[in-house]
Amino acid sequence: MAKHSARDRAQRAAETERMRQVQESWVTRLPPEVAESFARSVQVARARGPEPRRPDMAPGTAPRPPRPGHEPRPPKEPSRPRARF
Repeated sequence: MAKHSARDRAQRAAETERMRQVQESWVTRLPPEVAESFARSVQVARARGPEPRRPDMAPGTAPRPPRPGHEPRPPKEPSRPRARF
């Protein structure tokens, strides 16, 4: 976990407060019905939660199953030990 100085925390808090003020002034300029529909859509999106994590693969690679006949071999089961002479 990163440690931040008091100045960094204060600056981040000021930025957050300023962003809240900008959003609030933007919403007050919208017509009431548009503001309500926007608030509902934001509420639905937040209730939906984050997207599930995608598999860690190279970009542009589609998850494809192995071709028929090219499946990985099953692991060998240990048979009885070899006799030593």
